[in-house]
Amino acid sequence: MEVGMTVLETEALTRRYGSHLVLDGLNLEVPAGRVHALLGPNGSGKTTTVRMLATLLRPTSGSARILGHDTVREAAHVKRNIGFVGQYHAVDPRLTGTQNLTMVARLNGYSARGARRHADDLLERFDLTDAAARQVHTYSGGMRRRLDIVAGMVVRPAVLFLDEPTTGLDPHSRNEIYRYVRSFVEEGTTVVLTTQYLDEAERLADTVTILDAGRVVATGTPDAIARTVGSGLDVVVLDPHRRGDVAAIVERFGGRPVDSPARDENAPLRLTFGFDGEPATLLPILRALDAEGIAVQDIGRRRATLDDAFLALTGRPTEGIPA
Repeated sequence: MEVGMTVLETEALTRRYGSHLVLDGLNLEVPAGRVHALLGPNGSGKTTTVRMLATLLRPTSGSARILGHDTVREAAHVKRNIGFVGQYHAVDPRLTGTQNLTMVARLNGYSARGARRHADDLLERFDLTDAAARQVHTYSGGMRRRLDIVAGMVVRPAVLFLDEPTTGLDPHSRNEIYRYVRSFVEEGTTVVLTTQYLDEAERLADTVTILDAGRVVATGTPDAIARTVGSGLDVVVLDPHRRGDVAAIVERFGGRPVDSPARDENAPLRLTFGFDGEPATLLPILRALDAEGIAVQDIGRRRATLDDAFLALTGRPTEGIPA
């Protein structure tokens, strides 16, 4: 499949549960050979979106197409070209790794011999051969998640949906998942993932869509979205009770407050601002803070991140928030 060709597109995709509007008119295009991340706080609609795209949920209105085929009217064709890995383990914990993958391969039309050979090849490729004969309930969390993802790749899909693939994993296991995802993309698979980790989106995704309350608030590359809030300014003050005073002073010099996560009320306070002023502006800010008796522990400019943009666009952090 030619890189850059549109493989997934939606038009005014909408989903309601009764009177509750979960997704409101999503328009999306994802080209071949890319990783596209869906980000958003709790209730933003990202998991609902993935479930509709994977034919697991019917839209209330609007449409979605994968490889030009409608996900409702041509669901059987779409299913033959996609893989789906949900938030929770889908493999059977009572079966071994080999048995799980062999079963999935058999369900997808492989002969008994071909299914076993394919399962063995996948287990070797994804460093699970040593655990192949063990029941899955004996696997670590990272190993089970890797097996989940491999099961979604038994039949090489054109589009792979990953719904929060690394939630709860340790850093080493997360890095292993990243390596596998990139290898899939290099071989031609398009990946759509939801994640609560913004650093994961920055590291993996070619393009990102941020949803809030069911609506798109930004879409583009991680860098382009980060640039929408300008540069960043961090101010760390010793007295956590002077938040309002610090914000008022920095705003006078063009700072745009970005909500910071709650912290220990007795710990130094770090405030983050969107800030496009020149570096020379820092000295007048320091003098103004000092004139108000506010002790500054640290102050510094930095490039805005996807995290800054997410906070500015949704008013909420995403890390630790379930889908």
